[in-house]
Amino acid sequence: MRQADVSRNTSETKIQITLNLDGTGKADLNSGVPFLDHMLDQIARHGMIDLKVHAQGDTHIDDHHTVEDVGITLGQVIAKAVGDKAGITRYGHSYVPLDETLSRVVIDFSGRPGLEFNVPFTRARVGDFDVDLSIEFFRGFVNHAGVTLHIDNIRGVNAHHQIETVFKAFGRALRMALSIDQRSPHAVPSTKGSL
Repeated sequence: MRQADVSRNTSETKIQITLNLDGTGKADLNSGVPFLDHMLDQIARHGMIDLKVHAQGDTHIDDHHTVEDVGITLGQVIAKAVGDKAGITRYGHSYVPLDETLSRVVIDFSGRPGLEFNVPFTRARVGDFDVDLSIEFFRGFVNHAGVTLHIDNIRGVNAHHQIETVFKAFGRALRMALSIDQRSPHAVPSTKGSL
């Protein structure tokens, strides 16, 4: 069973995430940041991951710590659920359009954290959400999941569409990378024998 549960408690945030990598896309989300919940729902639905995220953070200051720490905790819980990575496809990619916007996400469960984030946001905020927090989310994720992640918004005018296509493509790339390779269901997908 590829399931895991991780808690992260600091003086800034208290976060609990439970997930099932072989789920149906169900989500139970209460991060205290409504736009982040909307984006996490995209990950669950498009990644076919059952995801429960409950968080309390110092949002009276701003949303930065909560968004970053949810990314960190999501990285930790996925790393825990995937274990030694035996049988996974390892690589995943997705292109997702939304009206005028097109984004691409490519991921490698390499064991080496790395992020290339190329999203030229057309405005600074979507509602109350600071768009710069999206890179903090993904930076926290890659550093704790041990993945290489390339995110490119190829075109877009509407900042909401830019962020949403990124999160949808991320969910779909995760789904591909974490799927079991039916031709090699027990091997670690590396010539080194470990990831």
